[in-house]
Amino acid sequence: MSEPPASPDLQGLRESIEEIDHEILDHLRRRMDLVEEVAAAKLRAASPFRDPLREDQVFQRVRHAAVERGLDPHEVERLYRVLLEMSVAHQQAHVRSLAAAPLRVAYQGVEGSYSHLTAQRRYAGLPEGVLLEGFETFRGAAEAVRSGAADRALLPIENTTAGSINETYDLLAEGGLTITAEAVSHIEHCLLVLPGTKLEDLRTVISHPQGLLQCQDFLHGVPWIEARAEFDTAGSARKVRERNDPTVGAIAGESAARVFGLEILRRGIQTQEGNFTRFVELSLHAEPCPPGTPARTSLLLTVAHCSGALAEVLSLLSHRGVNLAKLESRPIPSSPWKYRFYLDVEGDADRDPVRGALEEIRPHTTELRVLGSYPEAARGEETPPRGQA
Repeated sequence: MSEPPASPDLQGLRESIEEIDHEILDHLRRRMDLVEEVAAAKLRAASPFRDPLREDQVFQRVRHAAVERGLDPHEVERLYRVLLEMSVAHQQAHVRSLAAAPLRVAYQGVEGSYSHLTAQRRYAGLPEGVLLEGFETFRGAAEAVRSGAADRALLPIENTTAGSINETYDLLAEGGLTITAEAVSHIEHCLLVLPGTKLEDLRTVISHPQGLLQCQDFLHGVPWIEARAEFDTAGSARKVRERNDPTVGAIAGESAARVFGLEILRRGIQTQEGNFTRFVELSLHAEPCPPGTPARTSLLLTVAHCSGALAEVLSLLSHRGVNLAKLESRPIPSSPWKYRFYLDVEGDADRDPVRGALEEIRPHTTELRVLGSYPEAARGEETPPRGQA
């Protein structure tokens, strides 16, 4: 009779598995080292730590790789989701351990939104780096600064086509924040769709309310398409990709098409070709304007509810040689049919003639607040990155 096959060496098999486990841990350590390098690169480039589209691509790639190796793709994806969360947590811990803490900037929207691109252009290249975080609402970004979770918030305040963005003005009226800078961005809206979609296929277009307002002429020319408001331009592009419905398109920027893998069906669909949005940087504390730098001061004031009260204030500013750049009124929620006024004037509140003018108009107001004095951004062109002329 032939001898039975030898039994496997169980201890030897276990030792082999342990060797593989050590190799896995070594590779995992190397991965965390690379994650730290990625974190440093993101801080320099002002890129967010989470990239949903890239994460989806990673999961799709590992599923295919698992099948090729005879592994369960679902279990492998589950493992990689844990690994991804571990990598993100490691990035965050690495950032907290840095000797020079990066600037934390909140904005409204997601990656690829105009707010994100403006923040990225303004803050990229700072020596200590910058950590950007998107919020669904303007209030969420502002509250991050108030609570100390962010150092700055960058919010849009007016657009050359659609006018003032009232929510930002209302947040300033609540107090606790000051304007420390402004930035101007050129806005080119595009109609984004799933690849292969034609204009006649669309039935719904989604975007931020400001995006829809800025493209009214285009939307009037496609009456079979219903416009629906969403919280963000780039967020709308993400929803088009997630829904995978060829009847739904989004109004957003070219970068959103790139981020979410959409096709640009029409470019430059905004009503005005020279379409610019002004953003303001909000902080807890004021910062002095560099001497010799053209400055702008934003004011909030209320006047007595009587004939000529506002005209008297404006006349005093003019008499002092203070140029009025913008005047905006907003209702006071607790006082029906009464209004507060927002003024932008040229000059620094800490220097004459603005300083003297404020002293002179104060007795003619029931409330007068300086919302901030800050370097004036050039109009009609995009603001260069911070620290550049």
